[in-house]
Amino acid sequence: MRGYGADLESLKDKKLKGQLSVKEQLYGQSAKAAAKTEKWIMPTEGGSLVAEGLEKTWRMKQEDIISEVDILSSRKACDISLRVLGPYTLVYTLNGRNMLMAGRKGELATIDMLTMNLIKNFQVKETVRDVVFLQDGQTFAAAQKKYVYIYNRDGTEIHCLKEHEAPQSLQYLEKHFLLSSINKYGQLHYQDVSTGEMVANYRTGLGGARAMRTNTFNAVIGLGHPGGKVTMWKPTSVKPLVSMLCHHGPVTAMAFHTDGRLMATAGMDRKIKLWDLRKYQVLRSFAGHARTLDFSQRGLLAVGNGSFVDIWRDSGGDQSFMDRYMNHSMVKGYQVGRVRFRPYEDVLGIGHSNGISSVLVPGSGEPNFDSWVANPYETRQQRREKEVRALLDKLQPETIMLDPGRIGTVRPTRATEAEEEDVAEVEKEAAIAAAKASALKHKTKGRNKPSKMLKKKQEGIERVKRSFMELPPERESKKLKKTEEVELPRSLQRFAKKKSS
Repeated sequence: MRGYGADLESLKDKKLKGQLSVKEQLYGQSAKAAAKTEKWIMPTEGGSLVAEGLEKTWRMKQEDIISEVDILSSRKACDISLRVLGPYTLVYTLNGRNMLMAGRKGELATIDMLTMNLIKNFQVKETVRDVVFLQDGQTFAAAQKKYVYIYNRDGTEIHCLKEHEAPQSLQYLEKHFLLSSINKYGQLHYQDVSTGEMVANYRTGLGGARAMRTNTFNAVIGLGHPGGKVTMWKPTSVKPLVSMLCHHGPVTAMAFHTDGRLMATAGMDRKIKLWDLRKYQVLRSFAGHARTLDFSQRGLLAVGNGSFVDIWRDSGGDQSFMDRYMNHSMVKGYQVGRVRFRPYEDVLGIGHSNGISSVLVPGSGEPNFDSWVANPYETRQQRREKEVRALLDKLQPETIMLDPGRIGTVRPTRATEAEEEDVAEVEKEAAIAAAKASALKHKTKGRNKPSKMLKKKQEGIERVKRSFMELPPERESKKLKKTEEVELPRSLQRFAKKKSS
């Protein structure tokens, strides 16, 4: 209801207008109070690398950064070498507490990132293509060779979702309790993990998607297809909400900014593009190839390709200009498969062909966390209460849309039929007056007689009247329906309505 200020003037209901204006004042007072107490609620400030003179931030190596930070921060940079069951992929929980890593040849492991203790490590003896944490972080889903399997914290198999056949990528919508997958045939599935109901099952018709990411701003899922198209989907629409040609080749990676207004895509045409999702236009295009992309909480973009990881930062402030901020070179022979920023930490996790690595990226994570949203230090009781609240506040699939700000807004007042007829009458009178005032062309040889000129002017007026007498098809159908209802007896009108509906 914060966007009602401009719409209140158009409301005719004085009572509703007064109630909304009072609520607007209350929202303004609460916003001012929150701004005053922000410096006590959020005491920590985000940092960044600062270069002096001719020095460049992207020339700074990890060894130099680790030697300058505190002991606890230096321990967050690590390298886990696993040379047998790779390549590896990784994903973090929403609060950044746990990390889940998966090897292509069937290894699954969860790690507590605060204590760096191994929670569970087991082998499924099957190809694992993608993994994702579910609601509470205590269960996770794995896209294996044939189906999607759900495991708990101890590695016990809970469910086998056979509806998700031959899955390639997984995404989870935590506010809607929806697990989404895309398979190699281009079939998109939505399943409610709280009830087990299959919400939607659509064929994209564009082949299997190599890239699949969720826009956290509006819960719309983006798919990158082999033909160079990017489509955006919601579970209540058979057709994509948006279909845009982004590259002249297969889309290899994509990522959404946390504010939902910026999208980064990479294709086999060796181009990386930044898109403004408000206008669906390219903000900037870079030459280069990327196998994986990811945005941090503070807007840094990580680009992984081959044995190198580049990190870009928005230095202009308008998200249209991003320059090189940091780079990291892996050990020779390591091939980067996935990069993911750790929430609420200045850490970038890298899954590569020989294991898992993490590097320090100053200024990437949000320095202050909201314990009601994501608490890295939550206890077991807090986690249970949070899950109960999430179930009570669960959003329906119908609430997913491109512009979530439209939810709860006041509909614009529609003009009544009487007002439409008045407007049409005024337009008709204005057109007739213009036809009367129009000057006729002067002609010779007896064709300029007053009687002929008057006849032509009268024909022009009749032509204007005839154009207004011809109603559009919609208005004609409405009039026909009204006349049919009036002609029928009152006792039969309700049956006619049922038949027409």
